[in-house]
Amino acid sequence: MTQIAQKQLQNTPPIGRIVPTEIFLLLIGISTLGYGIINDMTMSIFWGCVIIPGVFILHHVRRKDWTKHWQEMETEHEAGIERAARRRIAAEKTERIADGGE
Repeated sequence: MTQIAQKQLQNTPPIGRIVPTEIFLLLIGISTLGYGIINDMTMSIFWGCVIIPGVFILHHVRRKDWTKHWQEMETEHEAGIERAARRRIAAEKTERIADGGE
């Protein structure tokens, strides 16, 4: 296990080691929805309906490899800067040729 993974494990509370966050939130959403349906409480039904899809969105976001994503974005950005520099140099050469400087 890497040092970063070990440090993250140490910082995780004991309940988080037993029950993952997504499962815990899903249980809260289901229980809130159930409580709202049983007691006919509109706000509890609403929050249950908000929490349950939110858990799936959270799961999808956590699965994405953000480090790789930001590296790809930076590579694209650098390539764009290089293309802009080449275009600028080509435009300057064309301008100099048009002015009869070369």
